[in-house]
Amino acid sequence: MHPSKFRRAVAALASGCRWPRPGLGTALIGARILVAFALPPLVFAHEAHPAHPPAALSVEESAFLQENEAAMTKMMNDMATKPTGDVDRDFVAMMNPHHQGAIDMAMIELRYGKNEQLRRIAQEIIVDQMQEIAAMKLAIGEPATDTTPAPTQPQSVPAANVHHHPGMQMDMSAGMKK
Repeated sequence: MHPSKFRRAVAALASGCRWPRPGLGTALIGARILVAFALPPLVFAHEAHPAHPPAALSVEESAFLQENEAAMTKMMNDMATKPTGDVDRDFVAMMNPHHQGAIDMAMIELRYGKNEQLRRIAQEIIVDQMQEIAAMKLAIGEPATDTTPAPTQPQSVPAANVHHHPGMQMDMSAGMKK
C-alpha cells in the first residue's frame, strides 16, 4: 500500500472512531486492563507452588520436604540479625546463615536425591559455600571455624571395616580387602 493511501485510510478510520476523553471512565478502563493482565500471573504463580503438598507423598518425599522446610526456616531466622553499625560484619552475619542454608539444602539433596548430576552439584555447593563462609570470616578478622556438615547417610558399615585418616573415610568392605 502506498504511504499516502495508508495515511488516508488511517485518517478515515480515526475520524469514524470516538476516542475516549480523559476522565473517570478512561481511568476505569485502564484499571480493568491492568488487573486483567496482572491477575493471571499472580494466580498462576500461587498455583505453581501449592501451600500444602499433595496427600499421596511417599515417606521419603515427605521427609525431604520436612527437612527442607526446616532448613529454610532456620536460614531465614538466622539471617534476621540486628545491625551492629559495621556494614562488613552485618553482611557476614547475614551471609553466613544464607550459605549454611545452601549447605543444609545440598545435604538434604544428597540424602534423598537420585539424580547423579544434581548430587554432584550439591557436593560442589557444599565445598564452595564452606570455602566462602571461611573466607568471609577471615575477611572480618574472625577465625574460620571448621564447619562439618551432617552425614548424608547413616553409618551402616561396621567400625572394624572403616579405616580412619584425618579428613578421610574409607570403606574397606569384604570385596576390597586383600
